[in-house]
Amino acid sequence: MSSSTHTGHAPYYFVPAPSRHPVMAAIGLFFVILGASQWVNGAGWGAYSLLFGLLWWLFVLKQWFGDAISESEGGQYSQRIDVSYRWSMGWFIFSEVMFFGAFFGALYWARVHSVPNLGSLENQLLWPDFKALWPSMAPGITASPAGVTEPFSTVGPWPLPTLNTALLLTSGVTLTIAHHALLDNNRSKTIGFMWITVLLGIAFLICQGVEYHHAYTELNLKLSSGIFGSTFFMLTGFHGFHVFVGMLMLLVMTFRLMKGHFTPDHHFGFEGAAWYWHFVDVVWLGLYIVVYWM
Repeated sequence: MSSSTHTGHAPYYFVPAPSRHPVMAAIGLFFVILGASQWVNGAGWGAYSLLFGLLWWLFVLKQWFGDAISESEGGQYSQRIDVSYRWSMGWFIFSEVMFFGAFFGALYWARVHSVPNLGSLENQLLWPDFKALWPSMAPGITASPAGVTEPFSTVGPWPLPTLNTALLLTSGVTLTIAHHALLDNNRSKTIGFMWITVLLGIAFLICQGVEYHHAYTELNLKLSSGIFGSTFFMLTGFHGFHVFVGMLMLLVMTFRLMKGHFTPDHHFGFEGAAWYWHFVDVVWLGLYIVVYWM
C-alpha cells in the first residue's frame, strides 16, 4: 500500500489487466531449474542456463514490481486489496513453511529411521561393513558399504554458521527498528536501518559462499556426499536462495521509501517484506540447531 491509497477514491475492487509476467517468470524459472539440475550432474552448459534463467527472472520481477507499484501509487488499491494482500502473503509464507518442513522431515527420517534400519541385524547380512552412524557423530565416516561415497567431514557451528546466525538475528532487530521508525513517520531513520538490514543480508550470503567453498575444497563435503550431503546442501542452499529473495524485497522497499512511498497508515508492501524476512530468520534458527549442532 502506498501513500496515495485512499479507500474512498479507489475502485470497489481492483481487477488488473491480463498480464504476461507469470508466464515470463515461469520461463525464467524453467531455465534456472534446468541449468541447476544439469550443472550438479556435470554438464558445464548448465551453469550458463542457470545464469540466464536468473537474469531473465530478475528482469521479469523488476517489471512486475514496477507495474504493481504504479497501480498502488495510482490510487487503484482499496482497503479490500490490502486485506487480500495480507491473506495472500500469509498463505504464501504457510506454503514456504510446508516447503522447508519437507526437507526437515527428510533430514529427520534419514537420521532417526533410515540409517539405524540399514544398520540393523537383518541388513548386516547384506552389508556387514556398514556403519550405522550419522556423519555428524563420526566425522570422516561414510555410510557407504560399497565405498562409492568419498570420506568427508561435516561443517561445525564455528565460526561461520554462528556468525551468520548473529547477522540474521541482528538484521531482524534492525528491520523491526525501521518498522517502528516508519510508524513514527521518521523516514530518514527508517531508510538508514533498512540499508543496514540489506547489507546484513548481503553479508550473510557472502559468508555462506565462503562456507560452501570451505566445505567443497577442504572438507570434501559435496551434494554427492550421501544423504547427509544431500540434505545439508538442499536445506542450506534453499535457505540461502530465500535470503537472496528476501534481500531483494527489502532493497525494493528501501528504494520506495527513498522515493517517498508509504505512510504510517499504508505500508503493507513494507510489512509483507518484513514478514518474509522474519520467516527466513526463524528457518535459519532451526537449521543452525539441527544441521550444525545435532
